[in-house]
Amino acid sequence: MTPGWALLAGVLVAAGLVSVAAGLRRSTPGLRAALDRVGAAGPVLEAGAVQRPESRSEQWGALLHRHLPLGLTARQRRALRLQDKSVAELYADKTVMAVIGAVLPALLGSALSWVLLGHLSPVPAVAAVLGAVVGFFVPDLLLLRSVAGSRSSALEALLVFVDLVTLERLANASAPQSLVRAAGLSQVPLFVQIRTALERASLEQQSPYAELRRLSETLELPELADIADVMQLDETGAALSGTLRARVRELRDAHLTAEQIKASADAEGMTIYMTLPAMAFGLILLTAALLQIVLG
Repeated sequence: MTPGWALLAGVLVAAGLVSVAAGLRRSTPGLRAALDRVGAAGPVLEAGAVQRPESRSEQWGALLHRHLPLGLTARQRRALRLQDKSVAELYADKTVMAVIGAVLPALLGSALSWVLLGHLSPVPAVAAVLGAVVGFFVPDLLLLRSVAGSRSSALEALLVFVDLVTLERLANASAPQSLVRAAGLSQVPLFVQIRTALERASLEQQSPYAELRRLSETLELPELADIADVMQLDETGAALSGTLRARVRELRDAHLTAEQIKASADAEGMTIYMTLPAMAFGLILLTAALLQIVLG
């Protein structure tokens, strides 16, 4: 290794140690952030903000989240809530993928450099840095790709939730009791979010329907707000069982239509793969005939 590369490596190691020491140093929290955290509309409603990390990986992810300047977008937080996944888990996944992205290219590059050149080169170090950066953002891409599937699963869970609420209403339970009992029957992420919202409304002594509407806006699930509007009719003395069954039938038909349209689009997109073998056989036959004509 030349003196220049040795000096650069020493500078990078020193900078890394300084960055680690600065990141582990306790910082004074901002007053506005602390007030927002205890407020009703602050980050306490965000995914993973109130969940205490359990495993060591989640603890490391929570530490990384607190000290890294990179924040999460509203879409990412919405996807985390739909999957009932904490921010600490996401950052733990980012750490694991960053380590994998750094180690594999470094080992492969070192082996190739030793075999082809007979000595080590700085290329594996550059590949390790690039691999770590790419691996760090891979969980973000996977999370955003799962948004559509998470929303479809949440809508299906909502339909089951409405069926359970209808059964509770048929058992002569009140509207708030029906919501609470139905939400406590499953650990599906949407059920957990609804149960948390109802508990928050109960502790704050507020109407559960407003909290459900706020949750529907957070998750971008307007069907939940429709159910809250129907359940609020209980305050006027209206019969809810028939209305709930009619509404869940409409939602189920709309969801089935959307899934059929998506399946048709996927099937049409696969036609190109069905034509490739026919095109390959056609080229083989045409090539043989053209060669016979040209050479003959």
